[in-house]
Amino acid sequence: MGEELKIGIVGLGKMGRIRANTIALNPRTTLVSGADPNAESFEHFTNIATSQNYEDVIASDADCIFVCTPNRFTPDIVIAALDAGKHVFCEKPPGRTRDDVTRIIEAEKRNPSLKLKFGFNHRYHAGIQEAKRIVTSGRLGKILWIRGIYGKAGNKEMESEWRSDPELCGGGILLDQGIHMLDLFRFFCGDFTEIKSMCTTALWDIEVEDNAFALLRDRQGRIAMLHSSSTQWKHRFNLEIYMSEGYLSVNGILSSTRSYGDETISLARKQFDDGFAIGKPREEIIYFDTDPSWELELEDFASAVIGNRPVDSGNSTDALAAMTMVHDIYGNDEQWTNARDRKLDQPQPTTASDSL
Repeated sequence: MGEELKIGIVGLGKMGRIRANTIALNPRTTLVSGADPNAESFEHFTNIATSQNYEDVIASDADCIFVCTPNRFTPDIVIAALDAGKHVFCEKPPGRTRDDVTRIIEAEKRNPSLKLKFGFNHRYHAGIQEAKRIVTSGRLGKILWIRGIYGKAGNKEMESEWRSDPELCGGGILLDQGIHMLDLFRFFCGDFTEIKSMCTTALWDIEVEDNAFALLRDRQGRIAMLHSSSTQWKHRFNLEIYMSEGYLSVNGILSSTRSYGDETISLARKQFDDGFAIGKPREEIIYFDTDPSWELELEDFASAVIGNRPVDSGNSTDALAAMTMVHDIYGNDEQWTNARDRKLDQPQPTTASDSL
C-alpha cells in the first residue's frame, strides 16, 4: 500500500459530502469515484467518476470504499467491497440488526488483510477526547455512574423521511442517534451486562420509536442512564460522568448546524470543607471552538490502512457491541416490541426503491 489512498464513496448525500470534504483536506487521501441512485447529487462531484450503481465504485481503482447509505443497504455494500479486496469505512449504524453486523464480521474474517472501520465519530470530538484524558488520569477518582441525554426536534418531514421507515432504517431515534451515546458509555466504562428499558412513540406518526429510556449496569455495578429523543424541541447533548472525587459534564457538541450549542466541559472536585461548598463546588469550564472529529477519524483510518495496523477505535467489535445494546434496549421492553410487531404485521405501502 502506497502513501496515498484512492477512495470511492457509495452514497453522495449529506454524509457523503461531509466525508468528501474531509478526504479533500487530507494529503494522504484522494476521492476518485462515487455512486448514488439520485443523479442530481453528482453536481457536487464534478471531478470524479460517478455512477448510479455502487458496483461501479467497488470495481473502480479505489483502495478504500466509504459506505454512506441508508441502513438497509449498508451490510450488502460493505460485504461486497470487502470481498472485492477493498478497505472499508462504514457509517453508523452498520445496518438494521445485530445479524447485519455479524454478516459483516464474517466478511471481515474472510479478508483478514483488509481494514474495516465504523463512523462513531463522537469519540473524536475535542470535548470527548479531553473528558477521556481527565477520566483516565484518575484526578477525579473512579467512575461511579454516567448519565447521557441526546435529543433533537425532528423536522416537518419527520414522518415521511427514510429514517422513519422501519424497512429502511430498522429502528428510530435510538438506532439513528442514541447509538452514539451508547458507544460513548462503552468508551468510558467498557461492556454492560444488564439493561432495563422503555421505548415509545410519543408524538410522531411513525412505526419506530421517537423516545427511548434505558438503564445499563456493567460488571462493576456502575450504572449508565440514557434518554434518546426526537421530541427534544431544544436540541441537547449532555454526557455527565460522576466520579468518586468529583464530576465532569460534556455539554453540547459541535455540528454543522451548531444547533446543539457550544461544546464545553464543566468539571469540579467534590467539596465538604466548609458550609458553603456542599452541593455547589467551584467549577471549571473548558471551551472547544472547533470540531476536529472528521479529520481525526479519517486520519486514524488512513494510518491503519497505510501502516497496516489494527483499527483500535470504531472497529467491528465496537460496532457489534453498540448494535447489541440498541437491540437489547428494544427487546427489554416487551410492551414496545409487541406493539411494534403488531404495526409491522399490517400491510404497508412501498415507499422506497429496493436498490441503490
